[in-house]
Amino acid sequence: MRIVISVFISLDGVVQAPGEPLEDTGGWSRPYVEPEVVGGALDGALRKADALLLGRRTWQAMARRWPRLAGEPFADRMNAIPKYVVSGTLGEADLTWRPTTLVPAGGAVRRVRDLCASEGGDVLVLGSPTLARSLLAEGLVEELILTRMPVLLGGGTSLFPTDGVQRPLQLVSTVTAKTGAEVCVYRTVAED
Repeated sequence: MRIVISVFISLDGVVQAPGEPLEDTGGWSRPYVEPEVVGGALDGALRKADALLLGRRTWQAMARRWPRLAGEPFADRMNAIPKYVVSGTLGEADLTWRPTTLVPAGGAVRRVRDLCASEGGDVLVLGSPTLARSLLAEGLVEELILTRMPVLLGGGTSLFPTDGVQRPLQLVSTVTAKTGAEVCVYRTVAED
């Protein structure tokens, strides 16, 4: 399986709380999301995925939202797909959005390496910036789907490690929505 990260990102690299107005600086992506390009990219990524891998905060936000939308095709896929949540605070009793498997934070990298070694489609990471940054730092990510929104936020959580390590990427495709959002797909490049 390969790890694919899909995030909404501002021009200045912020991935924090793009969808919900009640989250931190939230709701900033909404004016730029449109069904054809942005929605299509997310739908396409989910169709290739055999599982979701999420951080605790992202999992909890999605667990509140997607079950309420049951009956819509995208929501039904989100609800049915196997999910892994990395957390140091959740317990099995908290996993009400099924099917979800708890991945203890302390052993997350080892568990993700095991997932990568198994057969199957993509493991899709949606949002989850702390988890995504750790996966990038460990060299476990094979593809990034960055949906760049034409907005500057002036600060917030970044997706990218700040360890000074160069990580080459290859731009595979770019599609621009009418709203100015750009869906850019990058693949990691193995260094010689």
